Amino acid sequence: MTEVIVIGGGYAGVLAANRLTSRDDVTVTLVNPRPSFVERIRLHQLVAGSDDAVVDYKDVLNERVELVVDTATAIDRDARTVSLAGGGTLGYDYLVYAVGSRSGAPEVPGADRFAYPLATLEEAERLRQAVDAAPADAALTVVGGGATGIETAAELAEAGRTVTLVCGGRLGPYLHPNGRRFVAKRLAALGVTVVEGAEAAAVTADAVRLAGGSEVRGHLTIWAAGFGVPDLAARSGLSVDEAGRLLTDETLTSVDDDRIVAAGDAASPSGLPYRMGCQSAVQLGPHAADAVLRRIEGGRPEAVSVGFAGLCVSLGRGAGIFQFARKDDTAIRFYVGGRAGARLKEFVVTHTVKQLADEARKPGARVLKAKDDSRLQRVQAARENQPVHA
Repeated sequence: MTEVIVIGGGYAGVLAANRLTSRDDVTVTLVNPRPSFVERIRLHQLVAGSDDAVVDYKDVLNERVELVVDTATAIDRDARTVSLAGGGTLGYDYLVYAVGSRSGAPEVPGADRFAYPLATLEEAERLRQAVDAAPADAALTVVGGGATGIETAAELAEAGRTVTLVCGGRLGPYLHPNGRRFVAKRLAALGVTVVEGAEAAAVTADAVRLAGGSEVRGHLTIWAAGFGVPDLAARSGLSVDEAGRLLTDETLTSVDDDRIVAAGDAASPSGLPYRMGCQSAVQLGPHAADAVLRRIEGGRPEAVSVGFAGLCVSLGRGAGIFQFARKDDTAIRFYVGGRAGARLKEFVVTHTVKQLADEARKPGARVLKAKDDSRLQRVQAARENQPVHA
């Protein structure tokens, strides 16, 4: 039997684990610190109280996958073992590194003490308690003008909260100007005050101080400005990019060890990682599994092929936007907004979990067709100046 360990039970990790069970001679162990699957794209709903953002693993994981609820602390690629926080080690023949992402370490003074991040289930639950404890008329400040910040601000404003959204640059930098105008209009209708081009310089117990000298006062500060990745790969002596993602070739295989492949937010193929999020994760997870299966068969894995459709952002329960994009992940002028955008967003979120369940019931069923024809050119350009950190 071939032993495969998957570290990380998010979208990429679950899809990879399920797909690996397509071979009867492969045993799969999934190591994850939580006993339930977290719908990270619903965490803003958890904060506002409209969803719990968790799914039972029995609903999305193949019954042949052994779930180990623990945290991986080190990878020994010479011994082919994974050390666990709870004690002991697990041996592997192949390893799928799908540890995902977490809140970025803010360098803004006071942010680590006074701001509430929400990149993980535990952070979102802590923030939910803080929001519930805040007076009904308390002013809330959300820092971060990307999708997470927009969704959180809209969700809280729709629930009747007074919200200010502080954007270091433009509101919704991914969006096409047409989509950005729609989002701005919707936020205004919800009563959200948007402050653009204002970098947070410091966070105190009752305010966010801006680089220009002014400040936004509020009872609670929510930090939605950026993500980071766990440092497991770096601590284990594996090559990583500047952000700490595991550095791989275009087949998602570690540049250090062909027994290790990566998927999801913590993967950096050719030092040119894809946008963090479930849209890339649900494509990278199956690719990583296929890479392992191909090596078990004695062949060489195929190059990764990921294509994007756009970005969907909820704007409260009553509205949303689906921003269409080219396969290379650049936004175009077309979007679907309003109630239709909300329905499309909900369909995408629900269908994403359904993809996990479908792959659990029929491993290998997911067909990967997406392709970004321009990636090869970008990879070649990136290779001319690739920082590597061991």
